[in-house]
Amino acid sequence: MSEAVAHSGVSHHPIGLVVTDDLERSRLTTFFRPILAIPHLILVSLWGIAVYFALIIAWFAALFTGRVPLSLHAFMADWLRYATRVSGYVNLLANPFPQFGSGGQYPFDAHIDDGEEQSRVTVLFRLILAIPALLLAYVFASVVGLVALLAWFYILFTGHMHEGMRNLAAWMERYVVQTYGYVLLLTGRYPDLSGTPTI
Repeated sequence: MSEAVAHSGVSHHPIGLVVTDDLERSRLTTFFRPILAIPHLILVSLWGIAVYFALIIAWFAALFTGRVPLSLHAFMADWLRYATRVSGYVNLLANPFPQFGSGGQYPFDAHIDDGEEQSRVTVLFRLILAIPALLLAYVFASVVGLVALLAWFYILFTGHMHEGMRNLAAWMERYVVQTYGYVLLLTGRYPDLSGTPTI
């Protein structure tokens, strides 16, 4: 995982977003971005099915031991990293075509700390506790989609991504990634609105 960590002041969240994108965009690949992303979207969906079953096992394990087994944590964290990269590519927050899987580096990447001990009570009620965050993450994801639509036209005319649009979308994506990480039991820390991505 990347050693750069998204954080706010002295408060470190176990899940962050690292953005090293240079704002340059190819007009050609931007125009066809929804089509080019199809193979990645299929793999994210198929892998997501396996993650769903892994989460069930992880939930029982964390409920009894207070920790998610390392292998399950790694499996779900790798999926979240890959899904984050695909989201960044689809929403024009990064330019290069991502590799399949979570290996290597990407200009729009999630940083996920190793597994940690979690409260069994919060594990038991995780889905209920996550409802407010999930609702806000849904709103944020919708806004990111709108920003991506506007950015699509902007990029076709200018050949680069508007920095303010990118930074706003990245800030919202960071919260979305943290929400998914919280639901997937990758961390017991609730999503944080006060932090910013590492850019």
